[in-house]
Amino acid sequence: MTRDDAVPRVRELQLSSLPHFDPRNAPILGVDAHLPAVPQPRYTPDALRARFSAPPVWTPDVSRDRTVIDVEPANASVLIPIVLREQPTVLLTQRTARLNKHSGQIAFPGGKADPEDKGPDDTALRETLEEVGIERSFVEVLGHLNTYVTVTAFNVTPVVGLVHPGFALRPNPDEVADVFEVPLQFLLDPRHHERHYMEWEGLRREWFAMPYQDGARQRYIWGATAAMLRNFYRFMSA
Repeated sequence: MTRDDAVPRVRELQLSSLPHFDPRNAPILGVDAHLPAVPQPRYTPDALRARFSAPPVWTPDVSRDRTVIDVEPANASVLIPIVLREQPTVLLTQRTARLNKHSGQIAFPGGKADPEDKGPDDTALRETLEEVGIERSFVEVLGHLNTYVTVTAFNVTPVVGLVHPGFALRPNPDEVADVFEVPLQFLLDPRHHERHYMEWEGLRREWFAMPYQDGARQRYIWGATAAMLRNFYRFMSA
């Protein structure tokens, strides 16, 4: 998968158009076990604060879903919530099956910016409260990653924040089917970063996936969520 800051202007494969598409069954290009994992000392709250206060020079691996978008993307934000456990985790949601876009997929809390929002941080914190019930007072915003343009025409700002202990979850049943946590160490280790592809009628798409075995259940993280986590890896390993 190449780094692609340029906007592609060619016809490409839209995965949602494929009959019975399941990303788990897509061919695999490889696993990036040759890349180093982010060292554990960089996971501490003070190390994370220091990295965002003086960000390194880094380049995202992917900045958009490789699909032509015929409309101007709307602004949106997601929160990458690093929960301050003994071993830090990232909180993720599984979207309900009834949603029109990305139903059933794993996602960060977040959504479209409202006119009243004061910026990306405000959008991410408001959406996090609405979706999973975490109050703003528990979230310490550290900074942003590069924006990411989704196939559904959203210009997404990933807002990275520390979630302090004591919060209560109140998932919105209209949007969220489940809430769970994945160890930060797992997500920032490229041995768990799969690269997949699909070809259909002469067109091709590629994407990242990070399948996580949560007890007896597999959490299949892929698409835009995995792409933003991959960019977070690049930021943290730079």
